[in-house]
Amino acid sequence: MNLLPRTAEEFSSAEYWERFFKKRGEKAFEWYGDYNKLCGVLHKYIKVQDKVLVVGCGNSELSEQMYDVGYKRLTNIDISETVVTHMNQRNAERRPGLTFQQVDATQTPYEEASYQAALDKGTLDAVASEEEGPAFLFFFSSLQVGRVLGVGGRYVCVTLAQESVVKLAVEHFVQLGWAVRLHCLQEETGNEEDSFALPVFVLVCTKFRQPMPAPILEMCLGEDGAPARLARVADLLSAVRERQAYAVLKKRLRTSTDAGSNLSLSLCHAKTGLPRYTLTVQDCPPGAKVPRSNQFAIFIVPQGSETAWLYSSAEGRRQLAASANFRRLVVAAMHRNQEYTDMQAVQSELSPMVMDLAPPGMPANQQVPFLSVGGDLGCGEYCVENVKGEDGELYRRLVFLSNAALVQSESRLVPHKKRNKKKAKPTASCASLSVDSGFLCCAHHEVMVAGLAALGSAHVPLSVLLVGLGGGGLPQFLRDFVPDATVEVVELDPVVMQVAKEWFGFRPDERLTVTLGDGLERICALEKGGDRLFDVVMFDVDNKDSTVGMSCPPAAFVEASILQKVCRLLTPRGVFILNLVCRDSALRKSVRERVSAAFPTVLSRKVEGEVNEVLLCSRGADVSSSDAAAAALTLPSLNRAAKSLQGALLRSGGNGTVLLDILTCIK
Repeated sequence: MNLLPRTAEEFSSAEYWERFFKKRGEKAFEWYGDYNKLCGVLHKYIKVQDKVLVVGCGNSELSEQMYDVGYKRLTNIDISETVVTHMNQRNAERRPGLTFQQVDATQTPYEEASYQAALDKGTLDAVASEEEGPAFLFFFSSLQVGRVLGVGGRYVCVTLAQESVVKLAVEHFVQLGWAVRLHCLQEETGNEEDSFALPVFVLVCTKFRQPMPAPILEMCLGEDGAPARLARVADLLSAVRERQAYAVLKKRLRTSTDAGSNLSLSLCHAKTGLPRYTLTVQDCPPGAKVPRSNQFAIFIVPQGSETAWLYSSAEGRRQLAASANFRRLVVAAMHRNQEYTDMQAVQSELSPMVMDLAPPGMPANQQVPFLSVGGDLGCGEYCVENVKGEDGELYRRLVFLSNAALVQSESRLVPHKKRNKKKAKPTASCASLSVDSGFLCCAHHEVMVAGLAALGSAHVPLSVLLVGLGGGGLPQFLRDFVPDATVEVVELDPVVMQVAKEWFGFRPDERLTVTLGDGLERICALEKGGDRLFDVVMFDVDNKDSTVGMSCPPAAFVEASILQKVCRLLTPRGVFILNLVCRDSALRKSVRERVSAAFPTVLSRKVEGEVNEVLLCSRGADVSSSDAAAAALTLPSLNRAAKSLQGALLRSGGNGTVLLDILTCIK
């Protein structure tokens, strides 16, 4: 049975409502909820002793239920003769004081200021439509609540707050100088499949003796929520849209999961109306193995990192979610123009809202963790921390907070060697520890050192140009354990140099020098000079621009022109070794193509368990008589050279300690 109107005009037609109630019969029609849902907010604004005009009552049970709890001064009006007759007959014996009258709300016969409240549940929405703005304005100008309500009287309207409706309504009452407040009622829980997606609002407009000189506009969440004052009608409408978008998103997320949807919404500041948080929902793909306890988590993006590729791109968030390994991850980004006290305050602020975004079927008592890359909102330049590894050893890490998801450098800590023969007492003090320069903590550094095998013989002097100092572990290892190696390091940031010396035991000398300056400028200057070539050029420099999906190196370092200059800086046997950390698959493919265009032979080695990929690149085409350098990158030749390099490292270690397994690294 189709009861919907064919045109917007029918909503305000007496003939339409006659047909509607005749077809529907005695079954009550409850727009936007019954008394149980609305009673909290109705009791707040309508007193039991108030004389109340119920506009467009229909055959709703709301007036009957209000009458039963003590409201004895209710006047119910409706344009339909059928429904008025039916409601009078239904209540004649049980509720003799409850009256229903056939009255057009735009032509009420009641005396001026004779009511304390006017109650409208759905009537405003029924007569208004986006296409019928002039008719709607006529309805409101003719609706006589302003005339029949006394000073302090309230127009209480239950509505879905479609923007075309609520905008005109609010502007109308603001123009009259009334105070306007909107309550967004909490959505019903229970059968999510059958519940309505949009929230129900209650518009409360209060009449004053003298028109208010400045608009009073307020929004409340729930029936008891504290009112948030807003400056403009546009701000109030923005708050309404936010709640509607949140309700629709909540409905969708409560009933289904979609790993590719990337649903998101913005939460605005209650007072300013400016965006405060952006929430993006990332579900795990179907069939993913997720621990039963890992149902739902909230990841808080450090303030200032919201544009980082890992958090702002769809692919980045998928990788973040895969790493977190939860059935559903909500990525919450803070906005730069907002102030936040601390991480605990952010969690408290988000908790009441994000819990509504839990995946379908999650137990109500499930504990939901808040995740982030650190314990603070994000400030300062770098952090040096000592951590205990899974092997029980102590490690020192360098993390730049501009890219806190990346460990810039790591070294193993060992007790200081004492010169005297007296036994030192055991101590856990960091002052009693030093960096073990013979141990490479970063797996990609092991692969880069193993890449030296591509040079062939390990028993001839070699020169290395390394762009990127970090904690200094890699260049010190090359100086200390690769026979006859000289290393020039190019580092842009003097702070990094200071940190390396102070915290990681970095000590340059005649075989290990540091050039402070821009790596690109140094490469260009060396290539232009033409008087210096290197056996090895290494790029191990992090990207400060986190908006792209490549955290190492900066994009400018893998432009075609720079790669060609690097190629010209190499000796005939020379090798270019690039540490590539690129999560964006399309960008990674582009970088690989540019590297392959500059270097005829490229060998790629993935670092197990990490995003890092080390590229070993030979300029084989420039070798006269035979492609010796290219041949060096073939597996048999590389294996032989690796064994030679392994033996050289063991001899340099002094005590026969295996510093790293070259063969394993290059396989």
